Amino acid sequence: MNSFTLNNGITMPALGFGTFKMNGEECAQSVAEAIRCGYRMIDTAEAYKNEEAVGAGIAKGGVPRGELFIVTKVNFRSYPKTRETVEASLKKLRTGYLDLVLLHWPLGDYYAAWRELEKLYAEGVVRAIGVSNFNPDRLIDLIEFNEVTPAANQIEMHLLCQRRAEREWMDKYGVRCMAYAPLGQGRRNEMFENAELTSVAAAHGKSPAQTALRFLMQSGAAVVPKSSHAERIAENAALFDFELSAEEMARLEKMDTGAAMSGTPENPVKVEALLKQ
Repeated sequence: MNSFTLNNGITMPALGFGTFKMNGEECAQSVAEAIRCGYRMIDTAEAYKNEEAVGAGIAKGGVPRGELFIVTKVNFRSYPKTRETVEASLKKLRTGYLDLVLLHWPLGDYYAAWRELEKLYAEGVVRAIGVSNFNPDRLIDLIEFNEVTPAANQIEMHLLCQRRAEREWMDKYGVRCMAYAPLGQGRRNEMFENAELTSVAAAHGKSPAQTALRFLMQSGAAVVPKSSHAERIAENAALFDFELSAEEMARLEKMDTGAAMSGTPENPVKVEALLKQ
């Protein structure tokens, strides 16, 4: 399970390296270290304001461009200039094409932005297009009234927030789930101290973090954990030498509380914060 096939036939790694809240030389060095540790998907976004640093890290990583899967996102404030934003991302990331471009939030005129992404996809500038933080109603509406079905939807997903209802709809329409904050964001301690998780992890000689990431991957989601610590970057990549049993998966499914940290566009507190960006 090293990769997933998207709905347009291209292959996406199951494991990616997240770069949210990473900047400057620390970001560049962390991306380079991740590539050296075997990560082949790198996830960034216009809103992270670190695409140049990510591009520098990719250059330092020293692997051919064709071996990498580079993901970025267009921020909702840039939807009126989606093409220009993608072109700027290409320059910052030092690449002639992008593997996956997502619309970051279902806010503003995301219909117009999506149709511009469809054009860039048809032109071959982008190999796949998708969305982020789209709840089922927004996702289905976008699918039904546009030409291209999103290849992926990147949402907060971890053991304490497994997004089962959303996943059912994504599976129905062939949209691959990408899990951001797969290690629980501010709920990390709550997750890692759970008796079920620590028990399953111990049975495989793995850490709670590795076990949590493996659970998500076996659930069919690509994961994009982040870290600036070399040992954790390496640890988070060591996911392919063990497999959870059906019984272990069922035990970990019971950890789901259904509560997301980041909220959704329907959450007025989150929207207020977004609009201040």
